[in-house]
This record gives sequence, structure tokens and C-alpha cells, in this order.
Amino acid sequence: MDPFGDLFRGIRAQGSLFGSSTLTAPWSLRFVDGAPLTLCTVLDGAGWIVPDGRPAEHLAAGDMLVVRGPARFSFVDAPGTAAEPIECGESCAVPELGGTRHRLGWHDDTADRPGSTTLVTGAYPVTGEIGRRLLDALPDVLRLVPDGTADAVRALLYAEVAVDAPGQQVVLDRLLDWLLVCTLREWFDRPGGAPPAWYSAHRDPVVGHALRLLHEEPAAPWTVSSLAERAGVSRATLAKRFTELVGEPPLTYLTGWRMTLAADLLTGRDGATVAEVARSVGYSDAFGFSAAFKRVRGVTPSDFRRTGGGPVTGSPPGSPAAERSG
Repeated sequence: MDPFGDLFRGIRAQGSLFGSSTLTAPWSLRFVDGAPLTLCTVLDGAGWIVPDGRPAEHLAAGDMLVVRGPARFSFVDAPGTAAEPIECGESCAVPELGGTRHRLGWHDDTADRPGSTTLVTGAYPVTGEIGRRLLDALPDVLRLVPDGTADAVRALLYAEVAVDAPGQQVVLDRLLDWLLVCTLREWFDRPGGAPPAWYSAHRDPVVGHALRLLHEEPAAPWTVSSLAERAGVSRATLAKRFTELVGEPPLTYLTGWRMTLAADLLTGRDGATVAEVARSVGYSDAFGFSAAFKRVRGVTPSDFRRTGGGPVTGSPPGSPAAERSG
């Protein structure tokens, strides 16, 4: 598993959070759920996305937009539209309010109207520290024009929306997940882009291999020497190149990633003890783990669990403050 792929563990589209709206002007949909991450794509027609506190973004057929919550946003036929806003949350997916919750046996008969616009949205309930690490790498609003793999996935989504078939909801959810991954990957890879250091570093044959090892085996008893040996370079070469490309030494990065994994385990449903969490992320005893967790997160594991992962004084892994604390 590479760092980018690892961050998508808990990010999955759910049937109840998927909506497709076929609209005829004038219209104004107001998305009020404030989901942590929302993917919007126009299958045909055009419109405007208006995020709160941000300039309006025009979306033509094929364009994709990712909005990072909790900001709310609207989709309108034109800035300043006279249409009365319809609040969209769970209820916005029903036909009576201009949308669909795709299920076998219901077909959107407005899709063939001349001049209509079809918007597909997927809201992602990103949870936990792993998901936050991805959100921290994204701008408030991300727009991508049709190109590359993302456009090919959008074409598959378009075809699936147009039919009713067994298992359609599952297919739509997975296509939306696929589209999100491709959209973010193309955004990070765009010319002149500024992707996070851990993403850019995966292209390096040495550092990329080292990062994959750390993510595949986070609980292994890594040293810089053992990691360098697995990466096929000297200790000095790995330490220098890793720090230059990632922005922090290998073991500092590993500690931050271990604490991210531990944070989600501490607030998970399985009720693992602090000692069990410690062992699962590579610590032989709870005391050493607790000291490392408090150094990175600013609170003890027990306090973090008691507050349900609430406000902490430490910065999330990957931030400048966290990198300095390692």
C-alpha cells in the first residue's frame, strides 16, 4: 500500500449519500449537509457551483469539482438565478425534489428533456485521523476539466446512471469512489501543481519504495539501516533523500503515521486496550507508546479516547508542527 492509497481506507460512497439530479432552468439546489468531502460532476448540460464564501465555479459537461467541507454550497443554472433554493440533504435525492436515489425500477424520465442538466454528487463521510490527513492536503474547492482516466470513469458513470439494473447502486458507489481517486490523482499530477511531499516522493525509486514498506508494515521494528537495506541503498543515502523529498526523516514520518493509525484504533468500535493498540502499531509496551502519542498528539492515549478524538493540542501528522515535534 502506498501513502496515497492508504488514505482512502475509510472513504467510501454510500447509497444514501449518492444523488443524481436532472434539472431544467431555472434551478437552485442548496447542499446543506456540510459533508467533509463532496464530489460533483456534470454528465450533460452546464451550471454553476457556488461554495459559501468562494467565487462561483462554472461546470460544463464532464467537469468535476471536489468541495471540502464543512462549507455548504449551491448548484444553480446561473449566478443570481431567480429560482427558489431547494435544500439538499438526504431528502434531495428523492424525485419529488428534483433528484434521484437510484434503485431498480425507477427511471428518471426528465433526462431526455432539451436543455436539461444532469448533476451527479457523492458526499463522503470522511472520519478518523487517516481521512483527515487526506483532507488536509486538499484545497477548499478543487476543479478538474475532462482529461485522462477521470474522464473515462465519468463516461462509465454516465452509462450506468442511464439504466436500471440489478446491483446498480453498488456499481454507482464504486464508480464514484473510482472517480474520486482518479480526480485527486490527476489534480496532484497536474502541471504546476503543489501536491503534498509524501505524494510527490512516491515517484522516487528509493523513497517511494521506502514509503510503501512503512505503510505495508507500520508495526515492523524499523531502523533507518533496516529500511535502507530493504530499499537497496546505504543508510546515509536513504536518510538524506527521504528527508529532502518528504520533509522529515524516515523514523519521524513513521512515528507520525503510527500515531495516525493509533488514533483511529483508540476511537474504534472494537474497544482495544491501550496496550493492544500499542502492539498493533509497533510498540512493545504501553508506556513507550503513550509517551510517543503524547509527544505527537499533545494528549495521552487515554485522554484522546475519552474525548472521542476531540480537540487536541498537537498538530496532525504531516503538518509543519508535527514534523518539528518528531
